[in-house]
Amino acid sequence: MKGVVLAGGLGTRLLPLTKVTNKHLLPVYNKPMIFYPIQALVNAGVTEIMLVTGGNNAGDFLRLLGNGKEFGLKHLDYTYQEGEGGIADALRLAEHFADGDSICVILGDNIIQGNVAKAAQQFIKQRAGAKILLKEVKDPQRFGVPVLQGDRVLKIEEKPADPQSPYAVTGIYFYDAQVFDFIRTLKPSARGELEITDVNNAYIQAGTLTWDVLEGWWTDAGTIESLYLANQLVSQTGANRMG
Repeated sequence: MKGVVLAGGLGTRLLPLTKVTNKHLLPVYNKPMIFYPIQALVNAGVTEIMLVTGGNNAGDFLRLLGNGKEFGLKHLDYTYQEGEGGIADALRLAEHFADGDSICVILGDNIIQGNVAKAAQQFIKQRAGAKILLKEVKDPQRFGVPVLQGDRVLKIEEKPADPQSPYAVTGIYFYDAQVFDFIRTLKPSARGELEITDVNNAYIQAGTLTWDVLEGWWTDAGTIESLYLANQLVSQTGANRMG
């Protein structure tokens, strides 16, 4: 399985911090934010990773990360997203890199206390379809929210005003090669973006999406408040723990 880290966007919710740099290069405790999702993939046994980025500071990732040697990678691939077309649009750029293999996708501002090694192994045994990881949160309306019926996900609603469950779909996804076929069928949302929620709903309609609840804490770091929280959590417990 290959890994894809999505680190594009303009980071407007973090202005003025992002006026002169990409948000994924901001510090979270003692490391740049981008280190955490890369390490999460490495801890799940992923050895081939592509970073999708964009904006005016894309070259800074190359200066910081090089060929990925610091993470034990033989090499690190890069590609560039023009504009802000959404998460699914960014993922579309990794099709050639994936080359028919399954992928683990993680958003570049997602930080976890533990690891997703168990979920990765379960997805490999699943052999096809998709797997998403859920986490109970206080403010699910900020995220994609699953509508659950027993063990089944009926659908995922994007940033609903009235969430039908307390769970957020975390920014960690496992997909087979069909993901790129689904992306090609998408139409832009009201925000003018190709939504990853629509990709997940396509897998639900196909009956091939599974889910687990992520253990340990999880946060994004895409707002001033969540960036502050991420710094606190990492300083208190560390991140990407294998125990």
